[in-house]
Amino acid sequence: MREITPKETNRAHAYDLWMNAPNPMVTFFKTIDVTRLVRISKKKRYKFNMLLGWCIGKSASSIKEFYLLPVGNKLFQYDSLAVNTIVKNKIGGVSSCDILFTESIDEYNREYLEQTSNVSESCQDRDLSEKCMVIGTSAIIDTEIDGVVGMNSGIYNNPFLVWGQYRKKMFRYELKISFQFHHTQMDGAHAGRFLANLQKEINQM
Repeated sequence: MREITPKETNRAHAYDLWMNAPNPMVTFFKTIDVTRLVRISKKKRYKFNMLLGWCIGKSASSIKEFYLLPVGNKLFQYDSLAVNTIVKNKIGGVSSCDILFTESIDEYNREYLEQTSNVSESCQDRDLSEKCMVIGTSAIIDTEIDGVVGMNSGIYNNPFLVWGQYRKKMFRYELKISFQFHHTQMDGAHAGRFLANLQKEINQM
């Protein structure tokens, strides 16, 4: 994590326009086909959210804007990504767990299982934000949703994805995702490319 000068990046104009905007957050809604993930999850006994988290990290890793993050009035650049997941802990609450993204899905799966188990048992958040650009996620698994619009807290500017329960449609499975991002970090074209990458990564698994 290192501070960079906005004027020396391709986000200089966006920084001037959006850094101090009252609400710089933008939300996209997208329905993706997760049939491949559902089948792999059932066949290989991988957790569905782990598979989706890896695909999110893989899709974001090829877009350089994901490695930038506006914090306060500064712009920071990271060398690595992590995908956050929300974990039900042993006392009935929820805790936050960041998983370092790696190209190896087996390695990511081992880390996911180990760290989510540790967080669930300890009730202590696992925070990698000092060394990784963290992509936030939240799975609302108890209901089907059409989308979620977040809010600008002024504290957390990380990109954030929310989804509910996937739906069966004929012989396919669909999942509605909402994707929120800070306009200083990226534009709609970058977000659109990320969501297209996400569908591609899912299909190629």
